Amino acid sequence: MNLRSGFFAAAMSLLVAGAAFAQEPIKVKIGILNDRSGLYSDLSGEGSVIAARMAVEDFKSINSTIEVEVVSADHQNKPDVASSIARQWYDLDGVDVIMDLPTSSAALAVSEITREKNKIVIVSGGGTSDLTGSKCSPNTIHWAYDTWSLGNGTATALMNKGDDSWFFLTADYAFGHALERDTAAIVKENGGKLAGSVHHPFPGTDFSSFLLQAQASGAKVIGLANSAADTTGAIKQAREFGIIEGGQKIASLLLFISELHALGLEAGQGLIVTDAFYWDANEGTRKWSKRFGEKMNGAMPTMAQAGIYSGLMHYLKAVAAINNKDSLPVMAQMKATPTDDVLFGKGRIREDGRKIHDMYVFQVKTPSESKYPWDYYNTLATIPAEKAFRPMTDGNCFLVKL
Repeated sequence: MNLRSGFFAAAMSLLVAGAAFAQEPIKVKIGILNDRSGLYSDLSGEGSVIAARMAVEDFKSINSTIEVEVVSADHQNKPDVASSIARQWYDLDGVDVIMDLPTSSAALAVSEITREKNKIVIVSGGGTSDLTGSKCSPNTIHWAYDTWSLGNGTATALMNKGDDSWFFLTADYAFGHALERDTAAIVKENGGKLAGSVHHPFPGTDFSSFLLQAQASGAKVIGLANSAADTTGAIKQAREFGIIEGGQKIASLLLFISELHALGLEAGQGLIVTDAFYWDANEGTRKWSKRFGEKMNGAMPTMAQAGIYSGLMHYLKAVAAINNKDSLPVMAQMKATPTDDVLFGKGRIREDGRKIHDMYVFQVKTPSESKYPWDYYNTLATIPAEKAFRPMTDGNCFLVKL
């Protein structure tokens, strides 16, 4: 080999090596952090992991340049446990994004750690609107729903029917307090009366004394500012005490479809529910939900689980668009790009991290109205995206330029 051909061979080797290096896929690691064994496991749990893997599978079919690993852990609905797992994931295990986080106190704690570590958190399980308000972060996106959107939908629907006096039965932790606060503000803005409130332990089992206080208040509506087994337990006991038959209405301010399934239509019929997602809304949601159900023994997805799929798809598209997984440029790309998917339709991510889309007010069907499994809702109203969530100017988020 002469000198010239030697230089040529060496140059070609460098080019090939450079091309191989340039084509090396970006590797991202997604952590699904939620309740795997307690009262929120049905609305999130393994179903959220399944939804994440569906997103990875669907994204890979259109773009194979990103390698995605999904890991999961049980935070036991405890903010200290959630914080410990988040720190280990970020510091030792190479996790880039944490998702889900039912239990608002856990979501708030992980949001703070995520900002400290300059990673990304996408919350679809936790509900407090403080995540995009006083506790907002440039590293946090709040998907699916929040306490303001729930209160806005359900309280407005009932107030329009003349149900203008409210008493709250509230879970005594961050989510419950935020849901009562946001709903009470909407009741007052619409000229309603607040007859009082009582706070129950989280989780609760016996709601009898709290329900008797609500009944004695004479309020037209008893607002349940709780979730999961707390909500279904309170509804069952309210029926047992004859509260609903006596003329007072129960407003379930957050009722995931998994909880309604456990409650049953006999007990749940007539309830007004606000939700971001319904599996039976259209052909697209039905097709995706049936795929999900095949992996979940027939269970249909909750809005938290649908939010995992939608949020992860949007994240992966942002990484692919900029060919970079660094948190700040990815967040900028996610906020700059409108959202549009089969589960939530068109939307966008605001400056404060709130992902907005249409919300829906449903009424739970009677047993005779339901024609097939999980056929649970009649649609009462669609709330347009720009009106479904708290105005940015009212949230006190430092990211919002007034």
